[in-house]
Amino acid sequence: MQQVPESIFSFLNDLKKNNDRDWMSENKTRYKEGETHLKRFYETIKDKLNEKDEIEKVKIFRINRDIRFSKDKTPYNIHRSASFSRAGLQRRGGYYLRIEAGNSRVAGGFFNPNPQDLLRIRKEFSLDDSEIREILEQKDFKKAFDGFSTLNQVKTAPKGFNKDHPAIDLIRNKSFVVSHAFTDQEVLAPDFADNVIYHYELLRPFFDYMSDVLTTDLNGEPLV
Repeated sequence: MQQVPESIFSFLNDLKKNNDRDWMSENKTRYKEGETHLKRFYETIKDKLNEKDEIEKVKIFRINRDIRFSKDKTPYNIHRSASFSRAGLQRRGGYYLRIEAGNSRVAGGFFNPNPQDLLRIRKEFSLDDSEIREILEQKDFKKAFDGFSTLNQVKTAPKGFNKDHPAIDLIRNKSFVVSHAFTDQEVLAPDFADNVIYHYELLRPFFDYMSDVLTTDLNGEPLV
């Protein structure tokens, strides 16, 4: 079983204090060693996900920041992140993992879906929000995730939707993502991979429901 070594947090904490290219150049060996450990850990997660799902690819996000349009010109992210994409048009939703001292988390769902998918989701919620609310209110799911992030919403109501609709709290979202935070101790524990997989498996009813929505029309006719 691969696990996250304490040296990952040590490196990221030092990078936070010395976020410049000269320091990174001097610590390139530490960085590469850490990446080797993390790639093995990501592969462990992928293998475990594939026991009950089908993962098409693992994307490891670059440590270099895109600073072109940012006031913050520090060149490097102080976290390491990866995503796990599900295979096939009929499998929607994606898994995300972030490792950062004091701010590690898993997340999953639909981040900034394309306009067609976003409209389809909103229309589904406007017609019947009972199934998605049942998923969000399921005891273990709610304990782990406690609802969609509200950081990415329209202010009142999207065009074509009534601001007084009973499901407007859901319809206002532009992304449909839930997350769960871990302590540093949990990340470094030998069972962290199993802990991650446990939370990912809680997402499956949500993913299955949304996959059904996004692969059918409003009459339930298949699109793929």
